[in-house]
Amino acid sequence: MATQSMNDSWSRVVNQIKSIWGEQEFAEEEMKKARGSLPKMVGLIHEKTGEPKPEITMKIAAFL
Repeated sequence: MATQSMNDSWSRVVNQIKSIWGEQEFAEEEMKKARGSLPKMVGLIHEKTGEPKPEITMKIAAFL
């Protein structure tokens, strides 16, 4: 369900991610590769921030 929601409202998701993890640079190409896949997006954010994956998942789920 979260994956479908991510895909349906992509621009809102990107804006929320940039709002929460704004100190990190997310290249447009990286974001596109993770589009529609919650595990890929969590992995990308984890790779950039070092934040634990369960915490990232909870933060994303809160705005989906």
